[in-house]
Amino acid sequence: MATINRFEDLEIWKEARRLAKEIHLIAIETDLKSDFRFKEQIKSSSGSVMDNIAEGFERDGNLEFRQFLSIAKGSSGETRSQLYRIFDFGYITEPKFDLLKKDYENLSGKIKNFITYLNKKDFKGNKFQ
Repeated sequence: MATINRFEDLEIWKEARRLAKEIHLIAIETDLKSDFRFKEQIKSSSGSVMDNIAEGFERDGNLEFRQFLSIAKGSSGETRSQLYRIFDFGYITEPKFDLLKKDYENLSGKIKNFITYLNKKDFKGNKFQ
C-alpha cells in the first residue's frame, strides 16, 4: 500500500464525502427539508463518517486512527438506519434507498477492511517516533 500523507487521499474519506453530499441533497431537495430535527440528525451522522476518518488520520497514531475509524463505521451504520426512516416516511424512492443503503454497506465494509489492515501493521504512528 502506498504511503498516504493526507486524509483527503483516502478512498474511504472520498466515498464518505460523496455520500454526505448525497444526504445533504436529499435534505434540501425533498420534504425532509421541513422535518428539521430528523434532517439535522441524518446530516450530522453522514458528516460524522468523513469527519472521524479525517480526525483519526490527523492524530498521527495508529491506535487512535483505528479507534476513529471504528467510530466512523458506527456513524455509517447510524446513517444507514436513518435511511430506512427516510424511505419509510416517503422522503426517497425505493430505488434511491436501495442504492444509498448499498453504498453505505460498501463503505462500512471498506472501513472494516482498512481497520483489519491497520491491525496487522506494527507502525504506531508519527507521534510515537
